[in-house]
Amino acid sequence: MGRALIIGAGGVAGVVIHKCCQNSEVFEEICIASRTKSKCDAYAEQLKDKTKTRITTAQVDADNVEQLIALIEQYKPQIVINVALPYQDLTIMDACLATKVNYMDTANYEPLDTAKFEYKWQWAYRERFEKAGITALLGSGFDPGVTGVFSAYAMKHHFDEIHYIDILDCNGGDHGYPFATNFNPEINIREVSANGSYIENGKWVETKPMEIKREYDFDEVGKKDMYLLHHEELESLALNIKGIKRIRFFMTFGQSYLTHLKCLEDVGMTSIEPIDFEGKKIVPLQFLKAVLPDPASLGPRTVGKTNIGCIFQGVKDGKEKTYYLYNVCDHQACYREVGSQAISYTTGVPAMIGAMMLLTGKWNKPGVYNIEEFDPDPFMEALNKWGLPWRENFNPVLVP
Repeated sequence: MGRALIIGAGGVAGVVIHKCCQNSEVFEEICIASRTKSKCDAYAEQLKDKTKTRITTAQVDADNVEQLIALIEQYKPQIVINVALPYQDLTIMDACLATKVNYMDTANYEPLDTAKFEYKWQWAYRERFEKAGITALLGSGFDPGVTGVFSAYAMKHHFDEIHYIDILDCNGGDHGYPFATNFNPEINIREVSANGSYIENGKWVETKPMEIKREYDFDEVGKKDMYLLHHEELESLALNIKGIKRIRFFMTFGQSYLTHLKCLEDVGMTSIEPIDFEGKKIVPLQFLKAVLPDPASLGPRTVGKTNIGCIFQGVKDGKEKTYYLYNVCDHQACYREVGSQAISYTTGVPAMIGAMMLLTGKWNKPGVYNIEEFDPDPFMEALNKWGLPWRENFNPVLVP
């Protein structure tokens, strides 16, 4: 049915590649492209006798629009799946515009020089994508991604208005290291060391990093401390879901992680400002990334489960209602299936599903869209089929 170009060869890309190869009726051909072609070749070698999907590989610098255009024109995909770095979203979108090919990513664009998570840069492409007759699907990971689909599903089937959304992201996994990050260390540390924020009555309310803490008892994981963070899907959900009064995002962190992070911050290792070192300019956070364990290597050592979902409060037929939609994912089960831990798995599976929605035409409208702007039902059905079954709770404990 279709041909996809996958840009990126990290842990999430590995899950996307495995899942596309499991779904070879839709993904008849894939090309894996990255700056380091050997990583792409390793995935191709690993899967060559296990799938009907035809796999090719290519070298490309995702910061270089001309190189991207040349590769797209040579391979002629129907969709470009961007699982590279968020800094590269705009160059890949530019290449898709030039070649009139559908685009999909898992995280919003972020400038290299400032930890700023917002959609304005990508939303600025709306008219150009619409005129070109192609679709850009933004944020088809888990959060953002499935959390948006959950919100659209709740709106469609359970509420007339949703007034409050709390997104809870719990990782109950243990990798045994004193300190490591479960996804790209640079993005992860930028995210958690930035100021927190939430939306209330149409306005952003800013908090200090880790200022707001709550404890929550997560299904199959247990009680965990969670902290309010800024997260990009708040921005789009506040616009696209009817009746929103407040929307917040919480993520769990253990004390060891926070202690290490505070120490690294205090000595300047989380800074993104370049410094002079032995006659060269280096960015401390990028150096820290180089000495930390590669998230892709954590799969075999991570045990435990994740629990990610949304608690909704709103009104249906004039009556107040609460509803909790979530997924529980087992780190070791993910590793046995695709060789990754659950953090990569919960991002990679929805990326494949989002690409499938576009390739099969189930989601098809030219322009730039966040995931909650499409019909959630086929995506929700696919989550159950492809490894992220969802659960419902109609009487959840609310977050104060």
